[in-house]
Amino acid sequence: MVIPLTILALSVGFFVNGKIRSDLIALCALILLMLFKTLTPAEALSGFSSSIIIMMVGLFVVGGGILRTGLANVISRKILNLAGNSQIKLFVLIMLVTAAIGGFVSNTGTVALMLPIVVSLATAAHTSPSRFLMPLAFASSMGGMMTLIGTPPNLVIDSTLQKAGFDGLSFFSFLPIGLICVLLGIIMLEPLSKIFLAKNKDADKGQKSKSLKDLANEYQLSQNLFRVRAIHGSTLTGKKLQELEISKRYHINVLEIRRRSNSQNPFLKAVNQKLAGPETVIRENDVLYLSGSFEQVRLFASESRADMIDLHESEEAPIFGGKIRFDEIGIAEIVALSNSSLVNQPVKNSGFREKYKINILGIQRQNRYILQDLKDEKIQSGDVLLAQGEWSNIARLSEESSEWVVIGQPMAEASKITLDHKAPLAAAIMIGMVLLMVFDVVPAVAAVLMAAVAMVFTGCFRNAEEAYKTINWESIVLIGAMLPMSLALEKTGAAASIAKGLEEGLGGFGPLVLMAGIYFATSLLTLFISNTATAVLFAPIALQSATGIGVSPYPFLFAVTVAASMCFASPFSTPPNALVMSAGRYTFMDYVKVGLPLQILFGIVMVLILPLLWPF
Repeated sequence: MVIPLTILALSVGFFVNGKIRSDLIALCALILLMLFKTLTPAEALSGFSSSIIIMMVGLFVVGGGILRTGLANVISRKILNLAGNSQIKLFVLIMLVTAAIGGFVSNTGTVALMLPIVVSLATAAHTSPSRFLMPLAFASSMGGMMTLIGTPPNLVIDSTLQKAGFDGLSFFSFLPIGLICVLLGIIMLEPLSKIFLAKNKDADKGQKSKSLKDLANEYQLSQNLFRVRAIHGSTLTGKKLQELEISKRYHINVLEIRRRSNSQNPFLKAVNQKLAGPETVIRENDVLYLSGSFEQVRLFASESRADMIDLHESEEAPIFGGKIRFDEIGIAEIVALSNSSLVNQPVKNSGFREKYKINILGIQRQNRYILQDLKDEKIQSGDVLLAQGEWSNIARLSEESSEWVVIGQPMAEASKITLDHKAPLAAAIMIGMVLLMVFDVVPAVAAVLMAAVAMVFTGCFRNAEEAYKTINWESIVLIGAMLPMSLALEKTGAAASIAKGLEEGLGGFGPLVLMAGIYFATSLLTLFISNTATAVLFAPIALQSATGIGVSPYPFLFAVTVAASMCFASPFSTPPNALVMSAGRYTFMDYVKVGLPLQILFGIVMVLILPLLWPF
């Protein structure tokens, strides 16, 4: 009994100190439990095979798909429209929407679905996500108190009552408590989060990489962008770009070609982007995106018997419009080093096109921009070249560090480009997952895994590697390593001894005091072990305590489930708390500052309210 309690106390001390990563502390605690033979290796590692851990991994992927497809941005814009410029309205809307979903979907699933949406909301509202993410996690737990299926402890006490011969609980037996929790949470969390969480933790004080929009504007790509369509009868049709010599004859650059897709699949792009290379053959109805002066572009269109779209009609794919997009083709700046073989070489002899399938769209030289007649322009040491190509080819440029330096983090910028045409598909997958969980068609963990795999297979991510990158492994390791702690406390009898001593010590002071003792003991233990394990441990004790003094067990068992679910002062007591820890860049003390006052207040209010709703 002494060993697990000592290890637990040391772990909490290091968590509070905050100088060591929380996942490393949890792993060290797990190792000590094995070394002292408190747990067998199989028992110690059982947390990593828990359905909670598997669900968390899958939900990170689902949440990543919602973010990557731009679905989060769509939903966040609608919430922002309702909130207007009011931070309080935005806060209340986030809490209410999260709580409403949390009543029917697991709190872990609710947070994973809402997390990317809230991050997008915070970005759009020009505020720190940390202001909203911890309240988001708490709201999901509060919402879970509104229905029987909202959180596992609710099911635990229902099962305990039925096994003892009492009437079971209905689906909405918990609704009054849930509504009180949500109302109390909104009132308390709005000022607490503003005081302790509204600091801009994610502000980047260092050198900021230029965005793709910044680069396009800097090199005047957007200002001098025109579209020309190769209509029927145009001299462009069937010709290779190198045959046309557009750059040499008209002093304009072909940035890319967009071609309508033949696919009838509504979830595939209506228009495909193609990099403009010498061997590219122009087809009828292709749209050429050109950069240059209006007069030269109009001359080119006239002589080629092509149609200038920007004069009188829009492109046939409204989702693209006339803007530069970076879904498949991107841009990046590279600096030619003094010892580079590029120096004194004309752009046409640089080998970028042949070796990397990269086009050079512009040169910045001593605060001067060269955007025309680039083929014959000789590259000088220190020149900044604006390179254009497919993202995979731009990534290859970083490998040739002896020749040039890629400025900024172009691939990080690429990851910000959302796959908007996949948003309806991501929404369908998300809704399907929620329905499977609500109606219990398949186990919740199976529904989550099906949704995660569907996100990858249907192209909501560019590749599987991108899906893996959305998983927050720190949170996964933290919860996986801490779950066996509850097993150690149960196995050694430490948890049972604490609970039994509480029952014997307070039983003579009346039902209210005994219920308060059970509530706060449950609340305290949930700080260190999972809320489900705590509910399983305390539910029979609460039942026995109530029947032992001849009162109704209902308020006692409701005290157990509320105390187990409304645990806010620790990041690892519930999965939602852990899910937002890294995204919000919270420390252990952030949970204590915001969650502990809330947890204590909830305890006081519930001890007074529960006997009124379910009399002794």
